[in-house]
Amino acid sequence: MSDLAYLHGDLRRGVRQLCTDFPDEYWRRMDKEEAYPTKFVTAMTQAGYLAALIPEEYGGVGTGVTEASIILEEVHRSGGNAAACHAQMYIMGTLLRHGSPEQKAFYLPRIASGELRLQAFGVTEPDAGTDTTSIRTTATREGDTYVVRGQKIWTSRALYSDLMLLLARTTPKDQVKKKTEGLSVFLIDLKSAVGKGVTIEPIETMLNHQTTQVFFDDLRIPVDSLIGEEGNGFRYILDGMNAERILMAAECIGDGYWFTERATNYANEREVFGRPIGQNQGIQFPIAQAYIHIRAADLMRNEAARLFDAGEDCGAEANMAKLLAADASWEAANTTIQTYGGFGFAREYDVERKFRETRLYQVAPVSTNMVLSYIAQHILGLPRSF
Repeated sequence: MSDLAYLHGDLRRGVRQLCTDFPDEYWRRMDKEEAYPTKFVTAMTQAGYLAALIPEEYGGVGTGVTEASIILEEVHRSGGNAAACHAQMYIMGTLLRHGSPEQKAFYLPRIASGELRLQAFGVTEPDAGTDTTSIRTTATREGDTYVVRGQKIWTSRALYSDLMLLLARTTPKDQVKKKTEGLSVFLIDLKSAVGKGVTIEPIETMLNHQTTQVFFDDLRIPVDSLIGEEGNGFRYILDGMNAERILMAAECIGDGYWFTERATNYANEREVFGRPIGQNQGIQFPIAQAYIHIRAADLMRNEAARLFDAGEDCGAEANMAKLLAADASWEAANTTIQTYGGFGFAREYDVERKFRETRLYQVAPVSTNMVLSYIAQHILGLPRSF
């Protein structure tokens, strides 16, 4: 066994051990109460897992996206949901790569220790959706401050985050040569901003994702909230999107393994007509098919993560990994519901909870159709479809 394989095995065992303190009953209760899993997030922080991508010089672990993806996979494979804290990993890249030395020195050690949470990512808007360049939230320079006006939606964890990474227009769209220009990224102190220009409202959804909409009404933020150069924000957030896709693929893969394990166990235990239902090919073939697709998606995830960590172009692989993994986890979810039959809809078995959770990945953080458009245009050379 290689040293890397040994380290990854050790990492998996460590995360699995932590997750034993958060069994199905814990996640079932969080889901029923629509509560934020504070105890779980605290445990992940104290174990150093949420600081995986932060360099050691700033108090982090200093590993790559490969290791970060393993952490998230194992959380989901254990029946949990890393959505409560996963953003801290993929948001981190913008601050790491484009933040000033002063910003990194101030924020990163505090994020690594858990003193500050960076869990909120303010990009999507009601009228823009995935058309990010059409966002209307503005940040206008006035002396030594920026004044922020606008609205963000589907901003998960904003009520439980100290900091928000915000994308806003600093130059009107009709005044730039390219629509991707004139967008800037800011790191906002949410806790001090609430009630002073920021209003956060929860959005009720079909799953416990702590989703909100955030309103900015003449919020004044200091100039040093700006990350990198004004106007280059779109390029900065694109840097983190490949990491986001890889990490979300890992969560889907974890879900997929969880589903197939549960389906297999149930099919072996459940007897109908005097024999285990798993003896029937109508039951076993779909489970086997789902497992094969999960394994294939897993390989693409590993390849995308390897390229990312090597500093190589991985846009195609990251997008394909996300699509394959999302499709595989959704297939596994449907297969497991069929295997359990009526019991699959009972909360006590947790299948319906995970079924709802993994359905999200067909839509977010990037929809399946957007991935297909990307591959068609940028990889196959087909005409732009939108």
